[in-house]
Amino acid sequence: MSKIEKMVQSITPRDDDFARWYTDICTRAELCSYSSVKGCIILRPYGYAIWELITAELDRRFKATGHENVMMPMFIPEGLLQKEKDHVEGFAPEVAWVTHGGDEQLSERLCIRPTSETLFCDHYAEIIQSWRDLPKLYNQWVSVVRWEKTTRPFLRTREFFWQEGHTAHATAEEAVKETLDMLDLYAEFFENALAIPVLRGLKSDSEKFAGAVQTFTVEAMMHDGKALQSGTTHYLGDGFAKAFDIQFTDKDNTLRYVHQTSWGISSRSIGGLIMVHGDDEGLVLPPAVAPYQVVVIPIAQHKEGVRDEAVKLVEQLKAVGLRVLLDDSDRMPGWKFSEHEMKGVPIRIEIGPRDIKEGQCIAVSRDNREKTAISLQQVAKEVPVLLAELHKRIYQRAKRNLEDRIYDVDDWESFVETMATVPGFIRAGWCGSPDCEAKVKEVTTATSRCISGQDVPECALCVVCGKPARHSVYWGKAY
Repeated sequence: MSKIEKMVQSITPRDDDFARWYTDICTRAELCSYSSVKGCIILRPYGYAIWELITAELDRRFKATGHENVMMPMFIPEGLLQKEKDHVEGFAPEVAWVTHGGDEQLSERLCIRPTSETLFCDHYAEIIQSWRDLPKLYNQWVSVVRWEKTTRPFLRTREFFWQEGHTAHATAEEAVKETLDMLDLYAEFFENALAIPVLRGLKSDSEKFAGAVQTFTVEAMMHDGKALQSGTTHYLGDGFAKAFDIQFTDKDNTLRYVHQTSWGISSRSIGGLIMVHGDDEGLVLPPAVAPYQVVVIPIAQHKEGVRDEAVKLVEQLKAVGLRVLLDDSDRMPGWKFSEHEMKGVPIRIEIGPRDIKEGQCIAVSRDNREKTAISLQQVAKEVPVLLAELHKRIYQRAKRNLEDRIYDVDDWESFVETMATVPGFIRAGWCGSPDCEAKVKEVTTATSRCISGQDVPECALCVVCGKPARHSVYWGKAY
């Protein structure tokens, strides 16, 4: 068996064992490695480069909407965490505690942040006095710790990377608008940067963020039909403000509490990229977050002029702002093709003696492996077009997968059978009762992913109890 065959066959076929396929890609594409700390991964350079591009895409959007980056401590005193009862109860099972500093036991335990609402509240109570101090539009890029029992690279790890936005506003209306605006920003980011279509909607009370008045979500469907909660925005109301005494003097000289929001996207989005776009040869990366958008591979590079022409191609492509890798290593071309397919590089350009003679190179698109002959004088013009077309194709493919696997069901027996046998989401009526929601989870292991914003027909009934439906809900099994 050749080395090339070994490389390809080291990935478990996606439809044979989806979980194993996913893990194979994480390690074979050199995205991450397992660390000696259980439940924590090492982000390798290629995986971290994807995360850097994700952060750059999001950070640009945040700053364009007036948000500023800050940095809070990673430690939260236990007394501070306890100030918001619902919040601490929601996170208590996942909290990691620091009890000693050196050899001395601490007088008060320190929580390693699972999220930073309490730290921001403590800070806001100090710096907000007047309506002139509002709004506060803050975001931070940090890692957080949640002591997950079952872990999987990127999807659930005990330490993970994310951004968390925290804002304070003078009115409830302003805070709700911020919550919905950030939800729209997340949806736009997933669709235009990651080529992932999402459903957006309201979380049920049992699924909302601990301490929030309302939680909104963007939900993506993976290739296997399961949901991935990809980003959430929370309207916190004034509950945190009252717990932390965050008050300001309004324009009418009245003392009022601020209204707050928080919102976040994490490095689990890398897991979403893998599970939405990947295939049996490895990753398929959308151009916006590909560490290298183009790889140029000289064929028979030992022959005169081949490498020089490859270098010229690289320079042309870099000049128009593309991220380009020249792979002039001494490995066989077939090996290089396999490796860069594994890593999901969107466009591969091949150039050899025959191509040079004909004044062209060959561009191969990662998603469909379609080959395009391009004039050497037109490369800088045509490759960006190929990248845009690849993004559009993989987005449309993912959108079809989502739309084709949403099933409308209106009776309990069909709901249970469909959830057990057909991968995907079910759209069904719900009366709003927590008992009906709990029954779905108990019987099928599925959860309410989000409440649709669509109007519910007057005749619609709850799929569980048969009473009049108040909501149309997307239900599904999730990572």
